[in-house]
Amino acid sequence: MKLIKTIAEMQQFSKSASRNGKKVGVVPTMGYLHSGHMSLIDHARKLADVVIVTIFVNPTQFGPNEDLDKYPRDFERDWKSCEQHGVAAVFAPAPEEMYFPDRSTWVVEEKLSQGLCGQSRPTHFRGVTTVVAKLFNATLPDVAVFGQKDAQQAMVIKRMTRDLNFPVEIVVAPIVREADGLAMSSRNKYLSLDERIRALSISASLSDAEARIKAEGRKALGGIAEKIAEKIAASGGKVDYVEVRDADNLEPASESTSCLLIAVAAYFGVTRLIDNILINLN
Repeated sequence: MKLIKTIAEMQQFSKSASRNGKKVGVVPTMGYLHSGHMSLIDHARKLADVVIVTIFVNPTQFGPNEDLDKYPRDFERDWKSCEQHGVAAVFAPAPEEMYFPDRSTWVVEEKLSQGLCGQSRPTHFRGVTTVVAKLFNATLPDVAVFGQKDAQQAMVIKRMTRDLNFPVEIVVAPIVREADGLAMSSRNKYLSLDERIRALSISASLSDAEARIKAEGRKALGGIAEKIAEKIAASGGKVDYVEVRDADNLEPASESTSCLLIAVAAYFGVTRLIDNILINLN
């Protein structure tokens, strides 16, 4: 496995693989890898001959009062995990390699990035789309794998890729959960034991909603978001949002919606957690 720190070397590596007839896959991450990330890597290995993992804590997607400085990092552990899962190269650039001091160009998606996480984190997706575009230009992949836990992010990246004609196939892999149902996240590290137990109300309330909708159909949608929010609040969570959206376009769910996305963001202590479920209504 190769460690690459510069864009020029990364591009050279990918071009060489492509010239040799290899399909290149990339899994963009911010490091502190867990089993959810490993599932993305394993998925990418099924789709590509050469898998690159990027490890870069992207400063431009953090707001002024967010957790950039304390975001968990453990490169040695990440390296070993990548090695164990057959990664060909790890691209781990420094911030100064990725961003010029006088940068003045951004990549902005103006529809899907509105609302949900974009409502409370107004500059977040501008940072995400910009860094992903730059990572695509550095790693030159044929396919890129993202996780369903970040459902809005995955849709924004798909739209950016389509609109800007990146020759990259975007694949979204399922959420990976802990045995008790908590969606895996690097930020779970921040939770105290008590907060972690109470945070299970997120996945539990989503599961309850799914069971009700599957049993009762569309008539169960009335008030479903309020019920989820009540259960999370009753467990001591501070709800950022609970939204019921069309999974195809992130518009509010309607009679024509065939696949439903129920998305949640909530704080337990100072830790903001997100989760979601997809429900087929047909």
